[in-house]
Order: sequence, then structure tokens, then C-alpha cells
Amino acid sequence: MTSPPAPMRRKETRDFRKGGGPYVCLTAYTAPMSKLLDPHVDLLLIGDSLGMVVYGMPTTLGVTLEMMIAHGQAVMRGSARACVVVDLPFGSYQESREQAFRSAARVMAETGCNAVKLEGGAVMADTIRYLVDRGIPVCAHIGLTPQSVQGIGWRARGRDDAEADALRRDAAAIAESGAFAVVIEATREALAREISDMMPIPTIGIGASVACDGQILVTEDLLGLSGATTAKFVRKFADLGPQVSEAVAQYAAEVRAGQFPGAGQVYG
Repeated sequence: MTSPPAPMRRKETRDFRKGGGPYVCLTAYTAPMSKLLDPHVDLLLIGDSLGMVVYGMPTTLGVTLEMMIAHGQAVMRGSARACVVVDLPFGSYQESREQAFRSAARVMAETGCNAVKLEGGAVMADTIRYLVDRGIPVCAHIGLTPQSVQGIGWRARGRDDAEADALRRDAAAIAESGAFAVVIEATREALAREISDMMPIPTIGIGASVACDGQILVTEDLLGLSGATTAKFVRKFADLGPQVSEAVAQYAAEVRAGQFPGAGQVYG
């Protein structure tokens, strides 16, 4: 008698180790999209980028913990294989270690995700250690940190010696904090390579170096669903925006012509 196949195991943070990549990572905000991505990726991130991608906000600063939890629940329902990480939004963790724990514990409990992600290097290292010591896996995020763009703008990091030294200190602090991985965003290639080489944990690049241990992009960017404002480092693997527009235009034309597609297919 043939044994039934073993149930699919969701990847966990312990599956991410230095030298084990390259790791394929993408953002997801909804159950249908996460179901499509899940067979192909190692990690799905519910990024606070959803504020801009889904809700049309100018930055990520208006995203709430409740929004992150709702979208985290949706992605968990749609996926079965990928490790799922949820961003902690602006204002939900910076005040204190205790605030960060309350926010992270709520996200973990209410979504069932594998880990949380927070922005910041040396300044957040103590908070990361506090969370990890209490059973909450953390992915760190250094380089360009979108929650801080109001003060320092959307530009590549590490362009001068002072900024490069600060990023090196951030990386060293993160390496000792207990984080299981770190995102390096929009950082000068040579510096990102240097940081990735020195880190004992996997580095996930976005607009960083090919020497990183993996890469993450906003899914809508690579599918051509973000309009014309995608970052310079994003390669479009499809251009679905015009196809969506064309399909909707065809539907609208048929309805206006009185054809009402699908109207005869009733329930029951």
C-alpha cells in the first residue's frame, strides 16, 4: 500500500542560513496573489509598501498595525509553502522595546506568520535582541529605510564616507542582535557587497548588490502594475497594466452594447 504524501511544510526562519541561497523573495498583500507566488518563492513579505501599492498613499507612514494584520492574515490563507514575514509599521515599535514586543506579539498571534521585519540598524539592535529573546524571529532592514524618507529622502545610501561608516556599524550591530536575516535596500553596490560578505546571516538585497544572499522586489513592480514610477533597479518581467486596461475596456464595450457577458450563467 502506497503511503500518502507527506504534508507540505512551510519554510521557517531556521531554513535561512548564510550560504544556503540565493533566496527568492517577493511582496504579497492578498490571498490570490500569494497563492500564485507561493510555489516559486522562499519568502513572502507583507511590506508596509502596501500603503503605497494598495492604498495609494504617498509614503508608508500612514499604514497601521491593523492594516498589516489584515493583509498578513490574507497572505497566510493564500500560501502554504513560503516563509511569511510581516512588516511592523511606523510608530508601532520605535518608542520602546516593550511597545515593539506588544506589536510584534499581536502580529504573530493574529496572523500566524513566521517573523516580523523592522527598519533600523544600531539604534534598533537592542530591540531586536529583546524580541528574539522572547521568541519572536526578526528580519532587520538597513540602507534606505522607507519609514525615514521624510527626513533623508529617497536616494541611495552609502555615497560618502560618513554614511558608509554608519551603515557598517548598523550591519555589525544587526549581526549581533539575533536577527535571522537583513534586508539591504538601495545601497551603493560596493558597500552592499562588503556588508553582505561580513554578515553571518543572509542578506536580502533590493537595489543593492548581486553579492547578497537573495533578492526581494515589490511584485507589482516586476509585473508592470505599478505605473511608470518604479525604481531604476526594477526589471519588469511582464507589463500587465495595459493588458488589464484592455480587458476592462473590452468588458465595458460589451456591456454598453447590451451584451452583458455572463449574465445568463445564474447560480442554482
